Amino acid sequence: MSRRLRAALTPYALIFPGGIWLAIFFVVPMVVMLSLSLQSGSVEEGYAFAWNWHSYADGLSNYHDQIIRSVIYGLASTVIQIIIGFPVAYWIAFKGGKHKSLYLFLLLLPFLVSFVLRTISWQFMLSDNGILLGPLKSLGLLPEGFRVLATPYAVIGGLAYNFLPFMVLPMYVALERIDPRVLEAAQDLYASRFQTFLRVVLPLSLPGVFAGVLMTFVPATSDYVNASVLGGTNTTMIGNVIQNQYLVTQDYPTASALSFTLMALLLVGIFAYAKALGTEDVLEVAAR
Repeated sequence: MSRRLRAALTPYALIFPGGIWLAIFFVVPMVVMLSLSLQSGSVEEGYAFAWNWHSYADGLSNYHDQIIRSVIYGLASTVIQIIIGFPVAYWIAFKGGKHKSLYLFLLLLPFLVSFVLRTISWQFMLSDNGILLGPLKSLGLLPEGFRVLATPYAVIGGLAYNFLPFMVLPMYVALERIDPRVLEAAQDLYASRFQTFLRVVLPLSLPGVFAGVLMTFVPATSDYVNASVLGGTNTTMIGNVIQNQYLVTQDYPTASALSFTLMALLLVGIFAYAKALGTEDVLEVAAR
């Protein structure tokens, strides 16, 4: 084999293992799920491919409330994560000094515990007479009927907590790459700290914010654990519906159709967000 041919084939050889992995664990399941969404029948009688598009219409008609609720919860938790995560990422990047690695480790430390266990711990703390609300009720600071569990606030709070590191890490990477000399130059040009942040730090951190939103909004919107553990009957998300359709009702066409519908809505939202933010500008900033 000539050297030129080897050089031409090397990139394809490098991506071949990843391509096989994506084909087996992403493309094949997606094709199977698409086929299921277009089938008709029942578990007893069996399912047969019949171009049954009614599953999509029926899913939107019957579960539009859960879809809208999931998007709202995902957006709310993402905004909370930006508000909390940006100052954390900023402090670690600019004030962490030689202890940056330690602070990042502490940020990721909860991930050594199961996602479900972390959510159950919030259920324990937010219970009506738990370690947080119990003492406040005993002191008369909260009414006896006050509760947090089985409310949208508990679900949104759980989503924000569980996915917060996915927001902080991309923003930290973007902020950490900012050259301190750029900030010094802004101050030399008589820019105040607020102006420096608004006109220098914030634009340069947009790639991290963009990546953080993608990494948190999508899993938060499709999550079902937090709504199951921290929520109630009025906080059901579309992920709970899909799980129930797959594992309990065993209505595979409806479950697959809802999965594709949710995926399509998320993709539309992501593209709209990228367009509004200016993807090309973000990528140009990231490449500097």
